[in-house]
Amino acid sequence: MISIFDLAALLLTLSALFGWLNRRFLRMPHSIGLLVMGMLASLSLVGLDLAFPSQHLYGDLTQVLAQVDFTEVVMNGMLAFLLFAGAMSLDLHMLRNRAWPVATLALVGTLISTAIVGGAFWLAAGLIGRPVPLAWALVFGALISPTDPVAVLATLKNVKVPEALEVEMQGEALFNDGIGIVLFTVLLAFAAGSGGEATSAGGIAKLLLQEAGGGLALGVVTGYVAYRAMRAIDDFPVEVLITLALVAGTYALAQKLGASGPLAVVAAGLLVGDRAPRDAMSAETQGYVSALWTLIDEVLNSVLFLLIGLEVLVLRFELGGLALAACAVPIVLVARLVAVSMPLLAFRWGGSLSPRNVPFLTWAGVRGGISVALALSVPESDAKPAILAATYAVVLFTIVVQGSTLGLVARKTLRAT
Repeated sequence: MISIFDLAALLLTLSALFGWLNRRFLRMPHSIGLLVMGMLASLSLVGLDLAFPSQHLYGDLTQVLAQVDFTEVVMNGMLAFLLFAGAMSLDLHMLRNRAWPVATLALVGTLISTAIVGGAFWLAAGLIGRPVPLAWALVFGALISPTDPVAVLATLKNVKVPEALEVEMQGEALFNDGIGIVLFTVLLAFAAGSGGEATSAGGIAKLLLQEAGGGLALGVVTGYVAYRAMRAIDDFPVEVLITLALVAGTYALAQKLGASGPLAVVAAGLLVGDRAPRDAMSAETQGYVSALWTLIDEVLNSVLFLLIGLEVLVLRFELGGLALAACAVPIVLVARLVAVSMPLLAFRWGGSLSPRNVPFLTWAGVRGGISVALALSVPESDAKPAILAATYAVVLFTIVVQGSTLGLVARKTLRAT
């Protein structure tokens, strides 16, 4: 059993090495390159283990990675800091102007996608002879439908799109997690047979109010307290510490209160990112705070995408489930297309969120570590291997294929914007 420090040293060293190799030879976008190289390294070790079974390279590294609780690391570790970093850089004024489209995509789009993915996944499983109960298919729909804020923000760094459209995509990705996690919690309880009051209409409304409403309210309160504290002093080391404490404290408190930690840190980040630079931070402090959160974002993103690639060593896929996993990719793409198109047709708003941008918005629906973490948290059942394989197939496709070609799609479809 290696120590936490040794494990962190291994992951940071691999991230630096693979990042250098990618920059020197592959020249893929940084996050995508790390994922690809991590996955190739995993597959290479599997091949070496088959060729030289006496070396035990595959088994040794698998034991090391098995110590990483991916769900815990992502959901209760990296996510809070990555979401805060993303929210800090978002233009709150522009987000307010596009609040209705963002809210519609985050709420209505997620609901539509969950229903379509769940139903189609259930039908596909039955047609290929590997049936999955409808309740578990809907669980898969809930965990895979929200776009991943970390993956979306990382992908947008390499793509030039109109500012208003970028704000809408960032806003959707930052807020739809709250909806997706509530749906996932309710549908998981129903599928596992422990629904009870939680799956009633009143229970769902109460859970949504507690998770989403409570998280947003908590984030506004803690963010305002941090903003006032920073305004009362001019000392960059203390103000940097305040931002770090704000993230960790808000997320921990949200978990204790049963509120949404992701939404809480997003709300806090939006408030501090909007108000603090105007009248609470000096130019020197702004420089240090910006540099710190840029560094945190880059380092944690690198480790997260590397972990997604290396998880191939730990996850156990059934060969028979690979066909269903392959079916999941077009199912999720079609569901994303419908989820983006239907609100546009129903409400007919103009601006950057318009029908001509539907192809780009569909292709930009990138999933990532949050979906993998939720899939890994599903309790053991006959349906879990299929859900896990399908989730991993969709995540790899959206990050590697969609993420690497999103710039091309933008140039082809956004010319008129």
